[in-house]
Amino acid sequence: MSNDPRAELALLTSALEEHLAAITNSRGEQDATIENAYVAIANAFERYEEALFETFEEITPLEVFIEDDDDEEEFDYDFEDEDDQDFESQDAEN
Repeated sequence: MSNDPRAELALLTSALEEHLAAITNSRGEQDATIENAYVAIANAFERYEEALFETFEEITPLEVFIEDDDDEEEFDYDFEDEDDQDFESQDAEN
């Protein structure tokens, strides 16, 4: 890793261009080239932001989005009023 933010920015720009090229030449929904380019952007961005902070003590207004498989789960929450729960409890007792 370079401590030069300009060098890291150039690598980030290159990673973004590679990502666009991968998307443009995509071979389907599960194209590993696109996923690899996505990871390369995330890594290049992290290196750029570290160099930016080390040199200028500044950061970007951006952050890397990491998809978590747990985020895709759907939950069915039952939001009942407490009064309804008390009423149901009383019915069960009778």
